Amino acid sequence: MKRKKQHLVFTRRALFVGGVQLLAFGTLMGRLYEMQVLDHRRYRRLARNNAISERLIAPERGLITDRNGIVLAGNRQQWRALFLMTASPDPGRTISRIESILKLGTDDQARLRALLVGPTHYLPVLVKNDLDWQEMADLEVHRPDLPGVIIDRGFVRTYPLGPHTAHTVGYVIRPDQQQVARDPILALPGARIGGSGVEQTANAVLLGSPGVVEDEVDAGGSIVRVINRTSPRQGQTVQLTIDTQLQQAANAALDRRPGAAVLMNARTGDVLAMASTPSFDPTWFDSGVPEAVWKKWTAQHAHHPLTDRSTQGLYAPGSSFKPTVSLAALRCGAINEKTRFFCPGHMKIGNRMFYCWLRSGHGWMDVTSALQQSCDVFFYHVALLTGIDRMATMGKRLGLTGKPRIALPAVAAGFLPTRRWARERHIVWTEGDTAVQGIGQGYTVFTPLALTIMAARIATGYAIHPRLIRAIDETDKRSRRGEPLELSDRHLALVRQGMAEVVNTPLGTAWGGRLELPEVQMAGKTGTAQVIGESAAMEASNYNDSKLPWKDRPNALFIGYAPLERPRFAAAVVIEHGTLLAPVKVARAMFEAALSQQPTFDPPITADTQYTNGI
Repeated sequence: MKRKKQHLVFTRRALFVGGVQLLAFGTLMGRLYEMQVLDHRRYRRLARNNAISERLIAPERGLITDRNGIVLAGNRQQWRALFLMTASPDPGRTISRIESILKLGTDDQARLRALLVGPTHYLPVLVKNDLDWQEMADLEVHRPDLPGVIIDRGFVRTYPLGPHTAHTVGYVIRPDQQQVARDPILALPGARIGGSGVEQTANAVLLGSPGVVEDEVDAGGSIVRVINRTSPRQGQTVQLTIDTQLQQAANAALDRRPGAAVLMNARTGDVLAMASTPSFDPTWFDSGVPEAVWKKWTAQHAHHPLTDRSTQGLYAPGSSFKPTVSLAALRCGAINEKTRFFCPGHMKIGNRMFYCWLRSGHGWMDVTSALQQSCDVFFYHVALLTGIDRMATMGKRLGLTGKPRIALPAVAAGFLPTRRWARERHIVWTEGDTAVQGIGQGYTVFTPLALTIMAARIATGYAIHPRLIRAIDETDKRSRRGEPLELSDRHLALVRQGMAEVVNTPLGTAWGGRLELPEVQMAGKTGTAQVIGESAAMEASNYNDSKLPWKDRPNALFIGYAPLERPRFAAAVVIEHGTLLAPVKVARAMFEAALSQQPTFDPPITADTQYTNGI
């Protein structure tokens, strides 16, 4: 009996469970029938509205480093808001919602509103850079109401040394419409191109390659999930020949005075320091220079901070040109080591009197003593005997004229006049014109970089060429072959002796700026160059330059190399309206910093060194 009751209870439970299961299964089948049959068209329409959206990601720009791997141009990560217009069913409404959530400037608001007029944008558009955590949280909370809005990682360009390397390294800018039309990748948010310096010349290798993100986007334009992501490829690393320590030494020595200083490895041509002052902060160009900053840079009293004086500044060389004149005269036989001229402090050429800087005169001078004491009268005689064309030929041989081939976008060409040049411009060339070119005045102008090349070539006897890019992604860019200058060793020795006496003897014009390192000496040549036309009355009165207004005072120059035996470094310094010894002391500071470093192996100058300089 008991078993029978148990069986009845089990049968009722089984029927109950079975009934529940049948009801659930029936409900499920009914729902499936409703979805697959009755609502088939509706769900097919919604499925069609789900789409795969592809968007490009701007790559991280390649690094620029110094010769020791110290970063000169890098990238700082930031979070930013983007807007993909095609992913929003109502772009106007989305933009209004964005404006109510984020604090946008008037420029950003105008840029977003401009999207509503004209063609549809198929690439994401930048809404705002450098989002803080609160802004990111607000966007995430309102994401369902912001179809097409994307929070993405971006980068902003940084320059750790700031103004110290601004002219050489350069800066980045937003591409213009013509550049975007040629390369649509440049329309990506955050895309930048080089605007000056190495950033511009090496732009192709620094750019990198964009990545691709495949998003599943629902009917409302919101991203459902990321299906696939191909990361962008960062641009290549460009390693310069610049040495950060020596660059900072050059800037410190210039001490913000308008001018330029260049230091080069005299054997390889590697540019170790290239400073131009005053300078500017290159980071401003990434986001756009504010009007107030631009006015400050371009103000009359600002001394043109955007100009790279080391490669674009053209200066009359003054007496720093005399070693070139000496070599030209020795080579053509106009003078020799025994030739002497008497300096009474003046010399009459035609109907005009030409004065020496020392009005009392230097007395009898030969080429070595004339270089040592920078006697103008001696070089008036030498220039007349040599002729302007031979001086121009020697200037070209020493790398003073033309544009040196270096990885910078805007390098000025040095200039030396010739008789042919004068005839083509209907200039009546006189002996007086030749005489003033002989002391580095008149039409003659060079850049500090060209003067450094001249110093390196005189120091070594080889056609040294400048090199600024050392390697790209660890692939060496070897320097150009240094051919022998085919100048007489005896002639070079005479000029080098004169340049050594300029610095290291009490009568030398640079005696007060000699090296302070034990048992090490440098050679060089000072120069002062007038910046105003001197009247005959001014010259006759022997006026005092230091009494003139600052802008009318002569420029001060110095070229040199060190050490005397087996020179390793060459330099040129220009200080606008400076005193005689000011550029000598800047060069001394650079030489002492370079010579105090741990000695490094300098490859010998050989005829088989291949030329692969540049990009």
